[in-house]
Amino acid sequence: MPLRLLCLTSALALTAGQALAEMNFNRIASFPVVRNMEAGADTTRETSPEIIATTADGMTLVYTDSPLGVIGMVDIADPAKPAPLGALDVGGEPTSVGIIGATAFVGVNTSESYTQPSGKLLSVDVAAKTETGSCDLGGQPDSVAVAPDGSFISVAIENERDEDLNDGALPQMPAGSLVMVPVAEGALDCAAMTMVSLTGLAEVAGDDPEPEFVDINGLGETVVTLQENNHIVVVDRDGQIVSHFSAGAVDLDGIDATDERGALIFIESQPGRLREPDAVKWIDDQRFATANEGDYEGGSRGWTIFAKDGSVVYESGVSFEHAIVQIGHYPDKRSDSKGIEPESVTAATFGGTPMVFVGAERASVVGVYDVTDPANPALKQLLPSGVGPEGYVTIPQRNLLISANEKDLIEDGGPRAHVMIYEYQEAPAAYPYLTSAGADELIGWGALSGMVADEDSMIWAVNDSFYGFQPSIFKIDPSQSPARITDVIRITRNGSPAQKLDLEGITLDGKGGFYVASEGRTDRVIPHAIYHVQPDGAIKAKKGEVGLPPELMAVEKRFGFEGITRVGDTLWMAVQREWKDDPKHHVKLVAYNLKTKEWGAVLYPKAEPETGWVGLSEIVANGDHVYVIERDNQHDSRAVTKKIYRIPLSQMVPAPLGSDLPVVSKELVRDLLPDLTSTGGYVLDKVEGLAILPSGEGFVITDNDGVDDASGETMFWSIGNVTDGS
Repeated sequence: MPLRLLCLTSALALTAGQALAEMNFNRIASFPVVRNMEAGADTTRETSPEIIATTADGMTLVYTDSPLGVIGMVDIADPAKPAPLGALDVGGEPTSVGIIGATAFVGVNTSESYTQPSGKLLSVDVAAKTETGSCDLGGQPDSVAVAPDGSFISVAIENERDEDLNDGALPQMPAGSLVMVPVAEGALDCAAMTMVSLTGLAEVAGDDPEPEFVDINGLGETVVTLQENNHIVVVDRDGQIVSHFSAGAVDLDGIDATDERGALIFIESQPGRLREPDAVKWIDDQRFATANEGDYEGGSRGWTIFAKDGSVVYESGVSFEHAIVQIGHYPDKRSDSKGIEPESVTAATFGGTPMVFVGAERASVVGVYDVTDPANPALKQLLPSGVGPEGYVTIPQRNLLISANEKDLIEDGGPRAHVMIYEYQEAPAAYPYLTSAGADELIGWGALSGMVADEDSMIWAVNDSFYGFQPSIFKIDPSQSPARITDVIRITRNGSPAQKLDLEGITLDGKGGFYVASEGRTDRVIPHAIYHVQPDGAIKAKKGEVGLPPELMAVEKRFGFEGITRVGDTLWMAVQREWKDDPKHHVKLVAYNLKTKEWGAVLYPKAEPETGWVGLSEIVANGDHVYVIERDNQHDSRAVTKKIYRIPLSQMVPAPLGSDLPVVSKELVRDLLPDLTSTGGYVLDKVEGLAILPSGEGFVITDNDGVDDASGETMFWSIGNVTDGS
């Protein structure tokens, strides 16, 4: 059976009665920008696509890459197969890019200090990859915008503050400004450049404006956000200020504002939270949208539509963040800061529908809104992006949306930075695979690992130690599309959240409760153990915990139990990687008899890794076999081993600990790489959970690492009937 992409509805927009022919955005390709490095270059260097633009024909993308000091080009003549076109050194730090026809205009920061900022605006022939002109901007550029008629370019001269000086307090001179540069027949007219002073306007540090983002409407009016100053300015094409006003504040209720507790608890408030908008985009000649990331003393976790006189047309409040919570993308470690951090916004009309696209930097999500009624936008979809979406460009004539995702995790062995391509197509929405929308409460979730199915074809999943203060068991209805988390059981000990657990496996006890396996980290005083959880989530004192015997504690290593299953009176646990006494490329499957209290084990032969390591991440007994997930720890194109094998149950006869352990045989059930590469994204590292329904249908889930240096993307899909060989 093919990968379960039967998401006939996004929980955010569609209803069962709507036709399958409805248009949706789906990701069709991802481009790792490391591919634009020259042959022989050091591909371990950090790359970072930030701001992105397209040529007028929509066939070539140009993005800024600050760490490498280049602009990169991507051929999207076939958008499903983006191809590298190389890069151009711009002699500094590129901060933004806009394109008129086939000429790119690039803001380049050449500053050597905060007190002596400098920069330039380059014009570049995209096809030839050659510089054709340059203007000295007199300060440090941030955002660049081109007028719709191609007659001029606006540049936000930020002259950013030193956040390490006086705790980053404003003012810090020199002040920023707006620069407007005329363009004649594709060439910069530096001599006619206009500098627009923005001092004396904002209530917050008015003598030190720090322009962040600019955009230009059809009337030639430039809107400028002064992010740290929490102010917005509208300037006409002659450089005259049309209006200016405070970006205002929002009262936030039902948020998680506390970090370092490892729990998703949305009961806190932040009254009067300054918006401090970052990106801004006109949605028509009278109104514009802002992404309220925050930076200095604010950040309101949402987005806003303003009229250019300063009146608020629409405010998302916490609704955008709550929708992201429901699909498992909430970045808990950013709770005390700015939550999901909406940083990017763009707008375009697709199929006659005006839309706004809001990018949440820390949640790695793109929100798609129908703004037919600007006072009541409708959230239609949430799309998964790479890590840290920074910039977007729309190509309506080709039904394409592009995101540039700046975070490159090469130093941590994680995924590389990517440009991602989405197509507006007549097809069901493929994402999310799993949501808690529709539950009786706001259920936040993430870092799901082990799973088990019950006789009612419901699936139960646990979260791992990322949420150490809130170990939980989630009830999933896989019959819906997307699958729904309908309930949650909080695991407790003596009436309080059961801490010091690293849950990586779950199985049923046959009496309405569960046995869960904790992987353990003895260096962090987290024991390798089995816990008996009652139906209400309680672990009984003493009787509810089974620790490892001395024979296993003597040989254990950090990487412990990854999965648990029950066969009669015996619990079987898969050990992720070799312990001290294991033969090379073999791991233990450990058995514990609930009646006799005896321990035993067999050995499982795993693949030899090409890079990194290979281990087990799940074990499930069903019928005459025991199924395991065997995976490496590699992302994207580096991934090799993501597979499901099965072992004859007849071979699962545990030998006493300390004796020569028998080696079981294994049969390949499914190579998961084709599934993991079918999403248009990169291969996700952690294939963590497997559940098999009474019908024999198997479901697989990936662990999203709690959205910590990870995109937050979770895949949950059917692999068909695993018991009949189909």
